[in-house]
Amino acid sequence: MAWIRTVPFEEATGKLKKLYERVTGPGGNVDNIMMVHSLRPHSMEGHMALYKNVLHHTGNKVPKWFLEVLGVWVSSLNDCAYCVEHHFAGLQRLLGDTDRGLAIRAAIEARDPGAAPLEPAQVLAMGYARMLTEEPASVSEADIEALREAGFEDGEILEINQVTAYFSYANRTVLGLGCSTKGDVLGLSPNNSENPEDWGHK
Repeated sequence: MAWIRTVPFEEATGKLKKLYERVTGPGGNVDNIMMVHSLRPHSMEGHMALYKNVLHHTGNKVPKWFLEVLGVWVSSLNDCAYCVEHHFAGLQRLLGDTDRGLAIRAAIEARDPGAAPLEPAQVLAMGYARMLTEEPASVSEADIEALREAGFEDGEILEINQVTAYFSYANRTVLGLGCSTKGDVLGLSPNNSENPEDWGHK
């Protein structure tokens, strides 16, 4: 599951056990990206809080399925197959349109967002995400203004920024510690809510 030691669900005690119980999916499953934090439960807690609030909070205005598109895009740019597979499965579930989802993935794999069945503003957001992922110092105020002109409000631009930044963090967690999808259930996610305790994966 990873290149470092992890604590299995059945061996967890104390704070780690309580955190595992909060992030479990069906059958007590804990995703390996969370389990890799098991030697430092406070690190898991920080990761999950960021993930929950950036991607699964009712305060977000950008459609959740498009936030997942950005996650798959950034993960693909970073060659993180773990996050691509997890979040593409989630994207398909949220989108409810298999053919459109596959077309989006094909465009991502071709590194050609313009070929995806997306609105021009969404394609522009993917361009911003690519710059922020590959050449963060190249992003300028003009790029933010372009997103505004495309119709995004500043709070939505913040969401796009945070999802892009979060996935680069998650990708490096996975790639740097050798997480695999072995034993994971793909495509699950927390509910959209304001409740910081609502972490369960369904």
